[in-house]
Amino acid sequence: MAEKPKPTAAELEILDILWEMRRATVGDIHKAISDRRPTAYTTVLKQMQIMLEKGLVRRNEKDKAHIYRPAQSQRQTQTKLVSDLLDRAFRGSALKLVQHVLEAKPTSPEELAEIRKLIADAESKGAKK
Repeated sequence: MAEKPKPTAAELEILDILWEMRRATVGDIHKAISDRRPTAYTTVLKQMQIMLEKGLVRRNEKDKAHIYRPAQSQRQTQTKLVSDLLDRAFRGSALKLVQHVLEAKPTSPEELAEIRKLIADAESKGAKK
């Protein structure tokens, strides 16, 4: 089975809405996007049709209003995107990725503590292998 294409920025915006709502009509998604910025209904409709063709969303056509839902979980999509970024931009180096992330934006003490915990967990899992 062919791998699903990676979502564009516009598609990720729609997926974020679907992950939050779990399922929605084009009208629901249009309203959520329009609350952020002006967007034509037909633009959202066309984007949803493209996403359906790409396999990024699924559509229930039983009712008059088609209900869309994400084809993959948020975690699955994020994992695929990060893995691709890691391979393409950092030649597979997790160290270089983390360095860039920590240098790019300020990190709160709470986030740093959580990162340290993740590292400790990864180390303990590695020691058990």
